[in-house]
Amino acid sequence: MSSENQPTRLTTASGKPYYEHENSMTAGPRGPILLEDFILHEKLAHFNRERTPERVVHAKGTGAYGTFTVTHDITRYTKAKLFSEIGKETRVFLRFSTVGGEKGSADSERDPRGFAVKFYTEDGNWDLVGNNTPVFFIKDPKKFPDFIHTQKRDPRTNTKSATMMWDFWSLNPESLHQVLIVMTDRGTPFSYRHMHGFGSHTFSLINQDNERFFVKFHFKTLQGIQNLTDSESIVMKGMDPDHAQRDLVEAIDRGDFPRWTLKVQIMPEAEAATYKWNPFDLTKVWSQKDYPLLDVGILELNEVPDNYFAHVEQAAFAPAHLVDGIGFSPDRMLQGRILSYPDAHRYRIGANYEQVPVNRCPFAVNNYQRDGAMRVDGNGGSAPNYFPNSFDDTKADETYKEPSQHLGSNVVADWYDRNAEGENDHYTQPGDLFRLMTPEEKKNTIRNIVGAMQGIDGPKRAEIINRQLCHFFRADIGLGLGVAQGLGVDISAYSGAIHAN
Repeated sequence: MSSENQPTRLTTASGKPYYEHENSMTAGPRGPILLEDFILHEKLAHFNRERTPERVVHAKGTGAYGTFTVTHDITRYTKAKLFSEIGKETRVFLRFSTVGGEKGSADSERDPRGFAVKFYTEDGNWDLVGNNTPVFFIKDPKKFPDFIHTQKRDPRTNTKSATMMWDFWSLNPESLHQVLIVMTDRGTPFSYRHMHGFGSHTFSLINQDNERFFVKFHFKTLQGIQNLTDSESIVMKGMDPDHAQRDLVEAIDRGDFPRWTLKVQIMPEAEAATYKWNPFDLTKVWSQKDYPLLDVGILELNEVPDNYFAHVEQAAFAPAHLVDGIGFSPDRMLQGRILSYPDAHRYRIGANYEQVPVNRCPFAVNNYQRDGAMRVDGNGGSAPNYFPNSFDDTKADETYKEPSQHLGSNVVADWYDRNAEGENDHYTQPGDLFRLMTPEEKKNTIRNIVGAMQGIDGPKRAEIINRQLCHFFRADIGLGLGVAQGLGVDISAYSGAIHAN
């Protein structure tokens, strides 16, 4: 009988064929299980380890493969090879996610949405790790653990706490811009296909002449924006908590491939010092009147991973993963994420997480990293594990050296106040955003804020509400009045904030 006609044999992970897959070895038909049953050990021990540690943030998500195609020439700004010519295609993997919830949370929760793209380029993998909002709640990474703690569970009750959230936001007015966005219906997207994506941070582009430009990346959905109202999101939470996951898979399966246009805002390096806002402040946007959106290309998702765990759960994105022609900026939050993201992946998946197929660069990788758990690539064999050495021909290519950044003539290392004079306008942009809304959007936003703030409780309730209302009044009188009235608060106490506005 030929081997191709034989049934596949059941084996252990090491390849040993075995028979007793369902019955444990016991001392007699009714006796205790014997330690000798190593098949039982392997099955249970592996089962106990089937889940990697849950991501601290962005725990629940979905993802798909696709392509990015260049449609417009931006080579005057960057030498990145994926943008080198019109029509060039680059394979991508995109993971969407909610931010604050656990893996079992509902897709329709009020929350920002993660929008992380991995470009598999011939110069290495480029990870553009952003959200569906152009700003964030904080501007310094030292505050990130505190902020995320307020979005998780109360250490005493182990439940979500409106008091914790609004206490933090009211004590950090830099959060107001993002808070206002999340409290609109943009905080509850209908699906991942029907929302924009943003790199959010300020990055830099470097061209063939080693000129640096600062850049913001925008992904504009071609499906059209579609959101859930607050009441619709609550219904969806009960009807189908996995709605966004299901929607993406079903759309791709039926050939309705989601697409986004990639656009950029470009700021010459010299203009960063004189722009009216700090261009590296993650709580601010750049005016599109000052820096118009320029078309770059089309991103399309067209392949559902054949195994969720292998691809989506093990996907690891890091802003530290850049390619030649794309660089960093003095954005404090970006600087913090350069450290924290790879560190989180090494903890969650292991030091060799970039060898997992979804994370592996499909082109040549040459370095002197060795050993560590789950090393699966031969570990460098007998080649030297140090550099420089006299035995291989690996060299550091000087053409990839980045130009220096100009930070001023008298730069001093110190702990600078992120909200010092000139950096402390937390109200103009949120106010402008509210005034751009339609009457219906304003009404929904105020209703969403009131509903969220009604959950504040405890002896500090009035203090937290009053502090937050002052921020709303300073942003826009109509916003402050609407929220105050919805909460049944006497507005006479806010005359100072109204006058300041």
